[in-house]
Amino acid sequence: MPERHVIIPGQRSVLFDTETTGLDPASGDRILEIAAIELVRDLPTARFFHALIDPERDVPDEATRVHGYTRSHVMGQPRFADVVDAFLDFLGDAPLVAHNAEFDFAFVNAELARLALPPLQGGRMIDTLTLAKARFPGMPNSLNALCNRFAIDLSERTTHNALLDCRLLAQVYVELTGGRQRGLTLGGPSQSEHVYSYSRPANRTPRPIVLSAEQVAAHTAFVATLKDPLWLQL
Repeated sequence: MPERHVIIPGQRSVLFDTETTGLDPASGDRILEIAAIELVRDLPTARFFHALIDPERDVPDEATRVHGYTRSHVMGQPRFADVVDAFLDFLGDAPLVAHNAEFDFAFVNAELARLALPPLQGGRMIDTLTLAKARFPGMPNSLNALCNRFAIDLSERTTHNALLDCRLLAQVYVELTGGRQRGLTLGGPSQSEHVYSYSRPANRTPRPIVLSAEQVAAHTAFVATLKDPLWLQL
């Protein structure tokens, strides 16, 4: 059995993405797809939220060319008002991760304002575009560019899709925040108990490290110079 480490509470965040009828909620553009995935310690769990939404207006051709949705795809789907409670419940009070987050926050907050609901607070925002610009100044930092830079498979991304984009961005976010150790996975017996586990890759043979007597003596002498060394408590 692999070693398991239970994740402590308070490490949850949510990564989300929207697809819309255009670029400006102030001019009447609306959300037509929204997706979110749960992260625990910045790694995705199995929990996600996804909804196609009837924007209650037309879908311009230029928007369709981006995400592939036409009016017929979303007509008759739930309205934002029909899914808002489930969406906000999924978000909880977690920090919210998005790429070009101000765009997604603006659209969600415009929808919330129509329903006289409180907006998402800017203090919850984690913008992966800002993180990418700080790490790669002057370079292309679109989701596609970052996936290519981190060798993340883009073969399924023929058009924008909120749920697929969330899953790709989750991999990018891991790389932007330090990288994921190979072989580390997230799983658990239930949605309420998520654990890290590590299993050795199948193609790797363990190679024991054996210290010489001189190395052991040198280490012992070094530890003796430390105040309350952790080594003596293990």
